[in-house]
Parts: sequence; structure tokens; C-alpha cells
Amino acid sequence: MILVTGGAGFIGANFVLDWLAAHDEPVVNLDKLTYAGNLQTLASLQSDPRHVFVQGDIGDVALVGRLLAEHRPRAVINFAAESHVDRSIHGPGEFIQTNVVGTFHLLESVRAFWQGLPGEEKSAFRLLHVSTDEVYGTLSADAPAFTEHHAYEPNSPYSASKAASDHLVRAWHHTYGLPVLTTNCSNNYGPYHFPEKLIPLMIVNALAGKPLPVYGDGMQVRDWLYVKDHCSAIRRVLAAGVVGETYNVGGWNEKPNIEIVHTVCALLDEMSPRPDGKPYKDQITYVTDRPGHDRRYAIDARKLERELGWKPAETFETGIRKTVEWYLTHRDWVSDVQSGAYREWVEKQYDTKAAA
Repeated sequence: MILVTGGAGFIGANFVLDWLAAHDEPVVNLDKLTYAGNLQTLASLQSDPRHVFVQGDIGDVALVGRLLAEHRPRAVINFAAESHVDRSIHGPGEFIQTNVVGTFHLLESVRAFWQGLPGEEKSAFRLLHVSTDEVYGTLSADAPAFTEHHAYEPNSPYSASKAASDHLVRAWHHTYGLPVLTTNCSNNYGPYHFPEKLIPLMIVNALAGKPLPVYGDGMQVRDWLYVKDHCSAIRRVLAAGVVGETYNVGGWNEKPNIEIVHTVCALLDEMSPRPDGKPYKDQITYVTDRPGHDRRYAIDARKLERELGWKPAETFETGIRKTVEWYLTHRDWVSDVQSGAYREWVEKQYDTKAAA
């Protein structure tokens, strides 16, 4: 049995689906079901006895303690986090509460459980904390990619809260001996991505005939990682990672945002052409850049390849094609997650911010 926190979100849900497709080992899935948590993503597991879903907060000490005592997982994988930079700029308090305070409470709950385990179970137990490359800050155009030894220089409320959570996890290992593993990933994309992030937003807006909002000049560079590759990396780190170590997970796909948008538009031109025959790129609209927008992220994932033998299976070209195909064949999923709150959010972020 493993306990997954945040397992109804984008990466967490993909991890749960992939885990149960490859393993018979059951999953207890704890998720608060905030705006990005979506049980519809896990609909295929509704009658699967290997999947136990519990709605709740990682900061609920009584609930987490009860789940640990009842199910006695051999590992906890912590995906639970508030995770969108734009949202953190507008409302940083929730990010501090979940990512910092919530992680603290989770660590204390897990520590109490782990300390009570008998010898073999105690030595085999792991807590794997899933984090982000944004904790490292921004890179100049010619700087080497982030390694696991890069100094933390977070620049947004989101990345600062994740950096704090990483430091807590490290401290609980060094102070209390808690057997932890940490992964820091680059930008994920793929199926079941909430449609406010760049790639799904471009797909959804393009198909709806809406503007495709691009921040600033669109030349912000990110390393893109197909979500199922990320999930395979996490499984590998859980199985063979060295306790106390950090592993960077990247896709070796550094690309500027505007190139991503043009790629999505070209694929949609091919797979679902506009009725008027015009290219989707005509819908691109440049909007005012967000405050403190980091210019470049890049992950050096050689440690994970060298020490644990992991490499991504997808190139960006194969992964983005699969992603666009998925959104075209799952339009019901997209429409169901587009609640009134989601529409208000996109309107607040983009519709009033068009550059002059």
C-alpha cells in the first residue's frame, strides 16, 4: 500500500492511473479537491478496490494520522500543493498555508507514524516529496542548466513556498532521520492538465475561437516534460533513490513559450482545422507580462540518468502530438472542468490585460 497526497491533481492523478496500470499494489489517495483537483480524471478507478479515495487536507493531522495508522503504507508520495504562479501572485496566503504549513503538518504526521514502525518496515519506509525547478530561480540565456546543487533563488510566492517545503523535508531528514527523497521537475504537460496552464489553455481557446494569450514577447524558455515520463521517474526514484538525495527530472526540451504556441497551432491546423480555413496562429494575442516573470528554466537530469538509469521516453514532438490528440478526443472532460470559477479566473488573468 502507498499513500499519495494530491492524487486528484494533474501530475498526481496521472501518477495514480499509471501506478495502478502497472502494479497491483493499492493506493490511498488523499486530495483536498481544490479548483485543480478533479475526480473525473480518476473515473476509470471508481469501482477499483485498489484505489481508496479520501477527500482531505495534508494539514489535517487527525485525518492523516488515522489514514497512516489504518492503511500502514510503505511509502508516502507528496504531490499536494498549490501550484500556479499566477494564482500565487493574486493570493499568496493559500500557497503558504498548503505548501509550507501543510507540508510541516504532513512531515510531523509521517514522522510519528514512521517512528512507531517495527524494524524492517521502518527501514524500508520512504517519503517522496515532489517539487519544482522554479525553486532555483531564473537563468540567463547562456547559463548552464539547474543541477541538484544549484542555489535556491525563488522569485514568486509559489516558488518560494515550494522552496520552503523542500527545506522542511531536508531538515526533517537531517534532524530526525526521516527517510525522504525529493524530486524537482521541469514544466509538465500532457493529459488531464487543468486548462489554465499554457498548453491546455492554447488548445481550449483555439478550438473555441478565442484569443491565444501570450505573456510579454513569448520568449520565456522552459524545459518541457511529458507527464507520464515524470511519473516513471518518480516510480524509479521511489524504487531505487538514495535516502536524503534530490533528483532533478527534466525532458531535455528547452523551448520558448511562443514556439510551444506555434507548435500547438500547427498540430490543430492538421488535426482539427478551423472552419474558415485560416491558421490558428491568427488567434495569438500578446498580453502584458506577469510581474517577476522568470526568463528561463532548464533542468540538468544527468544525475537521475547516471545513478538510476532513467531517461524520458517521449521527445517533445511525440509528447505534444499525444497531448493535442488527447484534448481533441476528451472534450467532455474539458467542458466539465470549465466551471464558472475557472472562466472568471481566465477572464481576470487575460481578457483585461491585452497589451496596447
